[in-house]
Amino acid sequence: MKSVSSAYPLVAAIWFACVAANVCAQGTSAPVKAQEPAPSLPQFEAASIRPSNGNELNGYRIYPGGRVEGKGCRLQFLLMLAFNVERFQVVGGPGWTDIGGAGEGFDIQAVPPADSASIHLNPAFAKDPPTDEERRMLLALLLDRFQLKFHIESSEGQVYLLQRGKGDLKLLPPKDKTAYPWAGPISGGWVTGGIHGQNISMAQLAEYLSRRTERPVLDQTGLQGSFDFEYRNNDEQNDADITGFLLTAMKAIGLELKSSKAPVETVVIDHVEKPSPN
Repeated sequence: MKSVSSAYPLVAAIWFACVAANVCAQGTSAPVKAQEPAPSLPQFEAASIRPSNGNELNGYRIYPGGRVEGKGCRLQFLLMLAFNVERFQVVGGPGWTDIGGAGEGFDIQAVPPADSASIHLNPAFAKDPPTDEERRMLLALLLDRFQLKFHIESSEGQVYLLQRGKGDLKLLPPKDKTAYPWAGPISGGWVTGGIHGQNISMAQLAEYLSRRTERPVLDQTGLQGSFDFEYRNNDEQNDADITGFLLTAMKAIGLELKSSKAPVETVVIDHVEKPSPN
């Protein structure tokens, strides 16, 4: 087991804070030496967690003033948000923590304190991801209410490098720079339809590709700003897998997903309890 890699700066920063606060599981990771004293985790001013009436995950949204509202959130999903990692990077825990069908959801409402940076947030879209401060507040909430203990494992694993390809770059300036950054399948499905994106940066595209390939995708394109793109598949390869399709699609728009190896961090749940309603 290795210490936390700089490839995941948010994971490293949160890990240092948890080590300093002595809230990580003891004896489960090699010592981590911080460059400077780690700050304690910030906390929400007020927060409530209740079991969801339904099982459907309906998101974790940030509103003006930093107010948080989560619907049907599983613990695995909340840890993905807190550490800014993907589903395959959160392991362990009982079945009710899983984001899958057997998991149990929770509704969350929380507000940041008046002296936080988050109180000044005015996101353009409620779907915007949490800031680093709000991710840390979420982790502090999980540590407190779920009695969460965890450790982080780092080992060399398979990744994809998102790079400029050899062909012409078929990324266009966004038609609407105020549109929500998004990528997804064209009507008809992944393989038979295609993929398109709107107002999306390469870092955001890398995150999206990581979720679909179930492998970390690191942006090495060097491309700044946001773009629109579209790739339509005319081959109708109904039996093709999503990863194979995405490799082809990225090459078609002038990018490349290159297989490589790099340190991959995994958040391991060592102990957790269901929170009491409040």
